[in-house]
Amino acid sequence: NYEIVYTKQNTHGLIEEMKMTNLEKYDRIFLQNFPVKKEDLPGLKYRGLKEWDSVGHMDLVGLIEETFGINLSTLDVLEFSTYEKGKTILAKYGVEI
Repeated sequence: NYEIVYTKQNTHGLIEEMKMTNLEKYDRIFLQNFPVKKEDLPGLKYRGLKEWDSVGHMDLVGLIEETFGINLSTLDVLEFSTYEKGKTILAKYGVEI
């Protein structure tokens, strides 16, 4: 399931539509916020990186909520402890990853 995420101007001045799956969006949030590579994502854990501290966690949650148009419950925010657990939590909100 694809949708338009954003547009950008290419080197020829033409507007290109960039399309991403929910998984690509989810991965991009992590990759833009933490100094990791895509292959590191499956094992990523809260406090596993100095950047994924309490402040980094709230930034991550905010971006996920904004990107997918959802509001996570307090319990789900607290339980969002790994990259993989996040996918399970998003599924509860109807976000297919």
